[in-house]
Amino acid sequence: MPFVLKLALKNLFRHRLRTFVSVVAIAFSVLIVVFAKGYVDGLIESTVADHIQYNSGHIKIIDQQYHQQERLLPLNYPVDGFAGEGLDEMITRLSALTDVEMVIPRLKFAALISTDEELVTLYGWGVNPEQELAFTQIEKELVEGRMVRPGQREVVMGSALLAKLGLGVGDKVTILANTAYGSLTGVTFTIVGRILSSLKMLNEFVFYLPLDQAQRILFMESQATELLLVSKNRELVPQLLPQVKQVLAENGAGERYLVLGYKETSDLIALMDVAEVIYNYIYVFLVLLACIVVINTLIMIVAERRKEIGMMGALGLEPKDILLLFLIEGGIMGVIGSLLGAVSGTILTRYVAQTGIDYTAALAGFSEKHLISPIIYPIYSVENTIFAFVLGAIVVTIACLIPARRAAKLEPTEAMREG
Repeated sequence: MPFVLKLALKNLFRHRLRTFVSVVAIAFSVLIVVFAKGYVDGLIESTVADHIQYNSGHIKIIDQQYHQQERLLPLNYPVDGFAGEGLDEMITRLSALTDVEMVIPRLKFAALISTDEELVTLYGWGVNPEQELAFTQIEKELVEGRMVRPGQREVVMGSALLAKLGLGVGDKVTILANTAYGSLTGVTFTIVGRILSSLKMLNEFVFYLPLDQAQRILFMESQATELLLVSKNRELVPQLLPQVKQVLAENGAGERYLVLGYKETSDLIALMDVAEVIYNYIYVFLVLLACIVVINTLIMIVAERRKEIGMMGALGLEPKDILLLFLIEGGIMGVIGSLLGAVSGTILTRYVAQTGIDYTAALAGFSEKHLISPIIYPIYSVENTIFAFVLGAIVVTIACLIPARRAAKLEPTEAMREG
């Protein structure tokens, strides 16, 4: 083994340019794998996190009928407790579940604001301010003013929406909405905060107001359009779902309400798991492309060293040793190239993770319903670096079996005669 290793190292320096090209090809492919995996992880994590925070929670409870018309934001199918007695008891019992950290009621409704030129359509979100600040990133996106306070006729709006209305923090705005009884109501609020969000929905269409104020003006006391359950982490959702359904069933509300995990509330989120699996195959394919260079290099070496290989066989070097010799040569190139690629890919990923990749222009035509941030921040992780390094080293070494087996099968007498 020491002899074979020394010979392999010596052979690598015979044709330095070939070795260098092979190592660079491997390094580049592994660099791409590290960066691509960090980018995909960042995209998935950002999209899932935004969806959970602003749409579904970890688990979402809504009325069965509301689910069928959710895009219309109807108010006549509320979540109003187990038997219509109000939300308090329902929230208390759900909060008692071991893995539930918060139960967040939201009241979402369609609204209008009249300007001198047009009627602007927007969405009102009645919320408990403290819960929203604790659960979402909204505090970081409040660039001016503050969050609304319970009991006050206050709203917080997105920057683009305020610009469209020609209003700012401190101004008053009259908002029109249909109540739960179908009548039109108009209420004047003070704008106390401005949001600057990368999400089109929050920046251009949504305004926040206190939940109690939304319930009052819409005649929906102790009601909401949805309850969001928040657990310690989203991995607990599969085991928490049956518990939530059991609580509803035990209180006679199992057939009325629909309990959905966050993946069930969006086709896009459900596809993320599929996309992650597909990308894992793509990573392997990227490394295989680099293997073509290594395999080609070793095949050329085998062709050029036929006489030498024959002499080694004639002197007693067994076919398995010749096989091992070329595997070591390819493995060394694979390890060095993978190490260089993993390190450079990590440096690139960490840099881009700070600056982000802006797709604002490309996503301008997307519907506000899609909670996709146009700025993607790749995620750097030691796991991704190790994954790419191991993938590169193993795949390249295995690929070297092709030329190595070819060399091992050479008959010493024929090889020496042909050489």
